[in-house]
Amino acid sequence: MVFDLTEEQQMIQDMARTFAQKEVLPKAAELDETGRYPEELVRQMAELGLMGVAVPEEYGGAGMDNICYAIAMEEISRACASTGVILSVNNSLACDPILRFGTEEQKEKYLTPLASGKKLGCFGLTEPGAGSDAGSQKTTAVRNGEHYVVNGTKNFITNAPQADSCVLFAMTDREKKHKGITAFILDMKYEGVTVGKNEKKMGINASATASIILEDVKIPVENRLGQDGDGFKVAMHTLDGGRIGIAAQAVGIARASLEDALAYAKERKQFGQPIANFQAIQWMLADMATEIEAARMLIYRAAWLKDRKARHSKESSMAKLYASETAMRAGVKGIQIHGGYGYIKEYPAERHFRDAKITEIYEGTSEVQRMVIASALLKD
Repeated sequence: MVFDLTEEQQMIQDMARTFAQKEVLPKAAELDETGRYPEELVRQMAELGLMGVAVPEEYGGAGMDNICYAIAMEEISRACASTGVILSVNNSLACDPILRFGTEEQKEKYLTPLASGKKLGCFGLTEPGAGSDAGSQKTTAVRNGEHYVVNGTKNFITNAPQADSCVLFAMTDREKKHKGITAFILDMKYEGVTVGKNEKKMGINASATASIILEDVKIPVENRLGQDGDGFKVAMHTLDGGRIGIAAQAVGIARASLEDALAYAKERKQFGQPIANFQAIQWMLADMATEIEAARMLIYRAAWLKDRKARHSKESSMAKLYASETAMRAGVKGIQIHGGYGYIKEYPAERHFRDAKITEIYEGTSEVQRMVIASALLKD
């Protein structure tokens, strides 16, 4: 087993870390406070090739592997989790399904501008009444000649206010339940598409989250992604990869909690010495570091399988489950080490804690991840 990063992986780590520390981190607190969309950072990430890390160069991407993508996600998210999830959605939930299931025409028209960062994508699966139960979609798509007429509402859609296109899911045959779901590429400028208000959230505040309302939207048949009834399969394959990105985001957040707590523990003095000298603090730091390292290995394993086009549902769920819960535990310990200062906004510890929570919820809750893992185990 080889644990060393390849030359290419080391290169993207150095590049993403430098960019994150110099450009992203100095703006993180302001972005969290104001909720401002970091347009300039997204533009810079596009210039660095980060908006389509694992997309082949022929389609506008960087042509790297999924371990490189996970590395980049961790580094950006360590500096700012909001910027990290914007990156994750475009890579995992917009580019990836079009790369895997799209026609050459769809790849040229939609994937290339997304992967190059000239356009931004989003993913329309969740609905007001369909969260963990993705198969209970209410949005409908009715075939009418060379178009589908789509009606419904999508909820909690990351990037929705800024997105140019959306990988959208709708029911084309209710009687078939989840086998009656079809995937489409929605141009957000189509008539009848409305973006709702930007939700006010606990964390990841600079990442816009909003509803997409669809009223008699005409989507051309040529924008169907796969065949009628393939939508649930498209969604599940996409989320397998997306969970790798969110797991890497969680590790980045956990690392921020650890690194900030470590620096604080060396400086803060009580009873005449740095609190880092006390065993209680040392054990918290040791637990954080160990869990982060373990989570990262789970992520790299899942990404390695994805690069080999091997089934990775179980491994992606394991990575996402463990990394997200690691982020939460690290957030709690980070605040505890900071004491009262961890509870005020002058220090970033409370931001890491707030940002961490969502990683246990989106792209499949921790409970859903346990269901996926258990299902895979019982099939073996």
